[in-house]
Order: sequence, then C-alpha cells, then structure tokens
Amino acid sequence: MDSPPSRPRPASLTDLFVSFTVLALQGFGGVLPVVQHELVERKRWLTQEEFVEDWAVAQIMPGPNVVNLALTLGARWFGLRGALAAMGGLLAMPLVLVLLLAVVHAQFKDDPAVGGALRGMAAVSAGLIAAAGLRLSSALARNPIPLPMCIAIAAAGFVLLAWVRVPLLWVLPPLGLLGCVLAWRRLRP
Repeated sequence: MDSPPSRPRPASLTDLFVSFTVLALQGFGGVLPVVQHELVERKRWLTQEEFVEDWAVAQIMPGPNVVNLALTLGARWFGLRGALAAMGGLLAMPLVLVLLLAVVHAQFKDDPAVGGALRGMAAVSAGLIAAAGLRLSSALARNPIPLPMCIAIAAAGFVLLAWVRVPLLWVLPPLGLLGCVLAWRRLRP
C-alpha cells in the first residue's frame, strides 16, 4: 500500500525566504488577503483551517500579526533558522522600499495627486481585507462554536471597537475568553 503523499512545504530555507519576500512585496496596506492566497491557495502549505488557526494565534501574540505568523511557520518547518529566514524575507525588501518611499514622499508630499493616490490605495486595501474575511468565513462551518454565536462575538467586537471605541486591550480578552469557553464546552468529552 502506498503511503499518502507528504504535504507541500518549503523546499529549503532559501525557498522560505524568497516566498515570504514575494508575499511581503504584494501586501501593500494589508497582508491578510495576500498571505491567505499565497499560503493556502497558491503554495498549499496550509489548509484553510490551519491558516485560520495559525492566524488566530498570530493575532493574540504581541507584535505584527504577519511577522508572528512568519516566525511560527518558519519555526515549524525549519526551527530557529526557519523562523529567522521567514522573518528576514518578510521584512528585508519592505524595509528598503519604505525607506525609498519616505525619501520620495518627502519630495512630493504637498502634491494633491499624491494624497488622492494614498486615499485610493486605502480603499483598495479595505476591499481586499473584506474579501479575505469572506473567503476565511468558510472555515466557520467546521468551527465548534455555533455560527450564530460566532456572528454575535464578531458583531460585539465590531461594535465595541468601531462604534463605542473601546480599546482593543479591553475587548479582546473578554471576547476571546468567551470564544475559548464556548469551544471548550463543545469539544470536551
């Protein structure tokens, strides 16, 4: 009997570095849609469910979410060297680009066309993030928490953060704890 084929994964530290560099260079204004597309749909290094779980962990750790995800995945596949390669790939080229763009922006910051272009890019980023959220919602079907409760927790988070303007530090722990308790109650034997 043949053993099942192994899951796709980075072939080397160089592959990991280059992949995260390419990912970083696509993520202007928000990387969630790009990360999800690259790691789940294109490279198939993660399933949709694994991505949602890893992204959730990356979000609750201090620091930028995508850096946390890169460190986690790099460490999973290649240990400390993988974590450093993934983080290096994610940060090296964007750092160079941001420094170059800062110099260019200083030259043209008073040009109304530059302000309009930046506002347009912000709108595109919002649309990309919304689209990624819709794609990721398919993982909710296999979530142990019932869909109405997931929607209620998400709605409560949105209302508290966007409308009431409660700081994230006061919203995330209670809603996260509620989600953990609901999942634990459904999953316990």
